[in-house]
Amino acid sequence: MDEQGRGGRRGWLDRIERLGNALPDPAFIFVALIACVMIASAIAAQAGWSAINPSSGERIAVESLFSEKNMRRLLVDMPKTLAAFPPLGFVLVVMLGAAVAERAGLFTVLIARAVRNLPIRWLTPATYFVGLLSHQAADAAYVVLIPLAAIVYAEAGRHPLAGIAAAYAGISGAFAANLLPGQFDVLMLGITQAAAQLIVPAYPLNPLGNWWFTAVLGLVLVPVVWFVCDRIVEPRLARWRADGPDAGLAAPVDVLTEAQRRGLRRAGIAALVVIAGFAALALMPGYSPLIDDTAEGAARLSPFYTALIAGFFLLFLACGWAFGAAAGTVRSHRDVVRMMGEGIRDLSPYVVIVFFAAHFVALFGWSNLGPVMAIEGAEQLRAIALPVPLLLVMLLLMSSVFDLLIGSASAKWSVMAPIAVPLLMLLGVSPEMTTAAYRMGDSIFNIVTPVASNFVLVLVMCQRWVKGFGVGSLIAMMLPFSIAIGLTGLILVTGWTALSLPVGPGAPATYAMPVAR
Repeated sequence: MDEQGRGGRRGWLDRIERLGNALPDPAFIFVALIACVMIASAIAAQAGWSAINPSSGERIAVESLFSEKNMRRLLVDMPKTLAAFPPLGFVLVVMLGAAVAERAGLFTVLIARAVRNLPIRWLTPATYFVGLLSHQAADAAYVVLIPLAAIVYAEAGRHPLAGIAAAYAGISGAFAANLLPGQFDVLMLGITQAAAQLIVPAYPLNPLGNWWFTAVLGLVLVPVVWFVCDRIVEPRLARWRADGPDAGLAAPVDVLTEAQRRGLRRAGIAALVVIAGFAALALMPGYSPLIDDTAEGAARLSPFYTALIAGFFLLFLACGWAFGAAAGTVRSHRDVVRMMGEGIRDLSPYVVIVFFAAHFVALFGWSNLGPVMAIEGAEQLRAIALPVPLLLVMLLLMSSVFDLLIGSASAKWSVMAPIAVPLLMLLGVSPEMTTAAYRMGDSIFNIVTPVASNFVLVLVMCQRWVKGFGVGSLIAMMLPFSIAIGLTGLILVTGWTALSLPVGPGAPATYAMPVAR
């Protein structure tokens, strides 16, 4: 950022930014975290720290990462640990196609046309809303929407980091919100069902059990994110100067040439071909590899959602190549290969940091510190005699704290649900309402914790536009969103429970235990 612009700003966000930027490089932050978790595991294992898994009845004990087994796993499986880190594969696959569409000029032309038809003041709610809808695309949304949002804002004359902030808030900060149920609802409510069946064996799975709550949350957060982005975050950003390597992406496109118009038509045809191909693979009678015929309900679409990573790659590659061939920016297949290589080269800082992040996540999992901490924390809820709305707020806050340490929402819920769900059922709270409260807490700090798997990716995207943008800068930029989303979620969960509103179709907020006969 411009140093003169920074000099006149004072306040708590600036102090957070300075403190955060004083931290070491993110790669070495993960090195320090690895050292801390290894030492903590050794101490906890020596002390015999353990907990009983409420779903299986088995004792989970903390394992020392200095044991022979874990040291062997660390050194022997080092390449496997990096390759198995989920976001890395998603990012690399999508970037291969997106790099072609980006460098062929397709993104710039499409966005320039879209911006002219959209008032600048509507950019933030539109970007947030697209981010909200992209939850079904999983990690693909990070590598597709966030960089595109930066280009959109730059093309409109606004700070590109404001676009990144709005998109990041919609994708990750508002992850508990969802206008349409999808695979994540099935996953979370499936864990909830197993927990509820510990005391009610016949409790059914309702994959739509959070729909009303998540949809209302998504709509309520529109003005919240809009206000925070336009009135708090963007004014803090220094006047943007095109000093990043991607500054050329924001070059205005005032008048399309005939070649560019022809390229857009061909790109549209290519997009229809790819979409039709995916539709055929999902809908063709007798041959539907993107549908799981052994599952029921929304779970049948799980292969389709997972295949969206490959779908985005093929879509961007086909459209970018078709556009570039017509516009003159792609003259042969060698240009396509070169563009792919340049796209991967831009991700090299991300790959370096991911190496250390992947090992931190793996080591934390091997130690069993996460499950034991989650079980012990959930047990504390049992000992607190609070009114039901406040008990749900405690669950929400506990979920948000664990989110700073354990990235996987399903992993945390797998160990917390067997305690929290039956406990709250006995207190008159439905399993679906408990799940909604947990999901709300789990999303609050997604956008400000450096240990989140996609935090580093967003940081690298910011640095492509503003040199010297550090960890503290990103935390300070996103913290107002976390605070606003968290407060909104607290109010919504408390009010929803107090009014006993249905959480989804066939899913009341309250629950009455069946009477034994």
